[in-house]
Amino acid sequence: MASFDLNAFSPQQLDALITQAKQRKTTLKKRKPIAAVRKKLTDQAAAEGYSIAELFGGGTAGAPTRAAAPAQRTSATKGRKLGKVPPKYRNPANKNETWTGRGKQPLWLAALTKKGRKLEEFLIEK
Repeated sequence: MASFDLNAFSPQQLDALITQAKQRKTTLKKRKPIAAVRKKLTDQAAAEGYSIAELFGGGTAGAPTRAAAPAQRTSATKGRKLGKVPPKYRNPANKNETWTGRGKQPLWLAALTKKGRKLEEFLIEK
């Protein structure tokens, strides 16, 4: 729930806020109870030979469910596998610590570059 200081509002702003709140309250009062809408949809789906799970991908008839989830974000890598990549950078203080150059920079590399060292200094020779 939004929290704000009503003392900061002018009388005109308070009147506008009250008007908006009354409109929202009226809209909510006009809506049918969610259980009634859910039952109506379940009955209609059943009449057509479907279940809610078939139509909306999960949930059970009569059980409270969240609103339909927004479409999943598509990734540039969706559908393709990223294989193993050989490491490109090595920690000079600990030869076992390497980084491929993908993802977030490891802490050891971030600390060294912050001290003024160049990323190229840590490249692994091929």
